[in-house]
Amino acid sequence: MTGETLIELRSLTKTYGTGEAAFQALRGVDLSIRRGEFVAVMGPSGSGKSTLMNLLGCLDTPDSGSYRFKGIQVETLNKDQRSLIRRHALGFIFQGFNLLARTSALENVELPLLYRGYSRRQRHDMARAALASVGLPNKERNTPAELSGGQQQRVAIARAIVTNPDTLFADEPTGNLDSTTNKETMELLCGLNTKLGISIIMVTHEDEVAAYAQRIIQVRDGLISSDTTR
Repeated sequence: MTGETLIELRSLTKTYGTGEAAFQALRGVDLSIRRGEFVAVMGPSGSGKSTLMNLLGCLDTPDSGSYRFKGIQVETLNKDQRSLIRRHALGFIFQGFNLLARTSALENVELPLLYRGYSRRQRHDMARAALASVGLPNKERNTPAELSGGQQQRVAIARAIVTNPDTLFADEPTGNLDSTTNKETMELLCGLNTKLGISIIMVTHEDEVAAYAQRIIQVRDGLISSDTTR
């Protein structure tokens, strides 16, 4: 179920480079996303969708315009304050999984908890629960090399949700997966959205992946060209 406004953008702009090399990635984006929504962001290469995701995920700052996240005026925050939002409210899932190669699944999932002051026992318990919630209760000791691509992505999803974030950012989460594993991963994300109420904002170039979302936003030439809710 969707609720109050989670994200609100007004006239957001972002330019990279200066002078003749300047590239305006976002040209004045207006966007509202409500808590509990599952949103897919699509667009061709260079459209501005990755820049938009970086700004929404507090990984970068706009040149002008307003970004409110849960009522917080993000563009006024410094680097450390944005880091606190990422640490306490956001989870990130990447195409390349970004797991530590020589570290067990359990230890990979524990990583975000190291910065929160939890005891070793608390970290273990929370990481085990996260792995169980993505269907990997028996893979705690396996390293990424001992897991399939789909299992690695499940570990990455467990790592993203172990801190109980209210918003997940997924950047091409099925880009390195085969079609069967692709479907399993998307069904897992849908379950996190519907059963746990986690808001999901996902970048994808695949129509069949975007079809799992409730809402599809198309970005072109630094602007939102369409916004469709199913």
